[in-house]
Amino acid sequence: MEQVVSLTPSQRRGVLFSMCLSLVLVVASVSSLNLALPGLAVALGASSSALTWIADGYTVALAALVLPFGALGDRVGRRNVLLAGTVLFGGAAAVASFAGSAELVIACRVVMGAGAAMIMPGTLSTITAAFPHDERPRAVAVWSGFAGAGGILGMLLSGGLLEWFSWSSTFVTTAVLSVVSFAAALLLTPNTADPEGHPLDVVGAVLSGAGIGGLVFGIIEGADKGWTSAVSVGGFTVAVVGLAGFVWWSLRREHPLLDLRLFALRGFGTGAAAIVIQFLLMFGFFLVGLQFLLLVLGYSALHAAVALLPIALVVLPLSTVTPQLVDRFGIRAVMTAGMVTMVAGLLLLGQLDAGSSYWAFFVGLLVFGTGTSLGSTPATTAIVTSLPPAQQGVASAVNDVAREVGAAVGIAILGSLFNQGYRSGIADAVAGLPPDVGRVVGESPAAGLAVAERLGAGGAGLADAVRSAFTDGLSSAMVAGAVIAALGAAFILWRAPRRPIDIELEAMELGGADAFSEA
Repeated sequence: MEQVVSLTPSQRRGVLFSMCLSLVLVVASVSSLNLALPGLAVALGASSSALTWIADGYTVALAALVLPFGALGDRVGRRNVLLAGTVLFGGAAAVASFAGSAELVIACRVVMGAGAAMIMPGTLSTITAAFPHDERPRAVAVWSGFAGAGGILGMLLSGGLLEWFSWSSTFVTTAVLSVVSFAAALLLTPNTADPEGHPLDVVGAVLSGAGIGGLVFGIIEGADKGWTSAVSVGGFTVAVVGLAGFVWWSLRREHPLLDLRLFALRGFGTGAAAIVIQFLLMFGFFLVGLQFLLLVLGYSALHAAVALLPIALVVLPLSTVTPQLVDRFGIRAVMTAGMVTMVAGLLLLGQLDAGSSYWAFFVGLLVFGTGTSLGSTPATTAIVTSLPPAQQGVASAVNDVAREVGAAVGIAILGSLFNQGYRSGIADAVAGLPPDVGRVVGESPAAGLAVAERLGAGGAGLADAVRSAFTDGLSSAMVAGAVIAALGAAFILWRAPRRPIDIELEAMELGGADAFSEA
């Protein structure tokens, strides 16, 4: 049974503050670096492949290790693992700020990803352990709001820093914020754990890490080098072997790292699927939407981050009222409504063209953000409600794995569709250019606009063609995202439980009522 945590209301607010601060530290570090990559490339002479792994080495490490570290926190103390992860995270960021080579930055980003994997599960699982049953949905909603808005806040901070400082300032700021986050967690957060926890499933941890890490690695390399490239196929091979081994091993263990029977639960299964789809769409949108602001509208990095801020201003407050909507209309209705609203937002964004203003983008952004807010909180609640208090580290880790896998898949799929649409749209303009120049223009919209700028007044026509082709690619990606969201809505409508109590009853039937009893 989970150890008893008795806190005053002010202490619980302190827990929520410190855990959301740790969460934003991790989430913001994913997006904040994207704006710094151009300056980093110039300063360190980093190749395109190196830049890819500076960004994605973090994601692979986080996705591969978050489940084992979530289970470890259940056993040795969630705050203990979180604090150790914060030290590792901040230390690696500090080293990266002084790096003189792209290789060292990549290594630091991988270590930061490992630290993030130690931090992330502890944030949500500590909140669910610290708050009583009747207050838990609202606390989870606040956490979910910051999880969705943290990426925008990271870009806003990074954009502001880069207006006056170099790329290294983003790492210095991350290191400083790690110190603040460490102090808040140490002073405001109790150390919760399962005192009767079983030994950690080390074999399951290795197999799951290899399987999930290989999957994310294969997706990233496939999107960059081609799906049939040796490195991509190698990643997928490791994923298949690791995940197959994990399934085989887990089904034969009395106390596995993750009980795979949980995915048969309607709340757990639909919650995990919904999170994957939502983050697939969110990160696919951020990939293309940010470029629309930078390349088509010509915004600076800071201006682009400010232009995306409305989504955070929607997600944060709306997430906090979602539990009341769930109480009134049911979890299935709210999750389905969120996914359908995301469909509408993506279709609006898919109508953008080279002559569209920011306000056309703004409307689609608000609708999409509303859908994200409605869907993410009940999905996260469904996952954590399906496991007893003693296993909240694993529940939080599954939620985090779903987010990371969804983000990687979204960038790969929607990014590939965007690239195909751009190449198709720019084909006629490229045909009239010298082969070497045409190849550069066909590689990316940013390269195409750079070439057009070098041509001076004669490049205006090429710039217009690049922007038009960009919106062709944007339309392809957004419409495909809308189709994925519609399929997700249909799945949720078919499979999701009607009410939160249905999730608890089904989970109790599988795991035993004693495991879910409140201390």
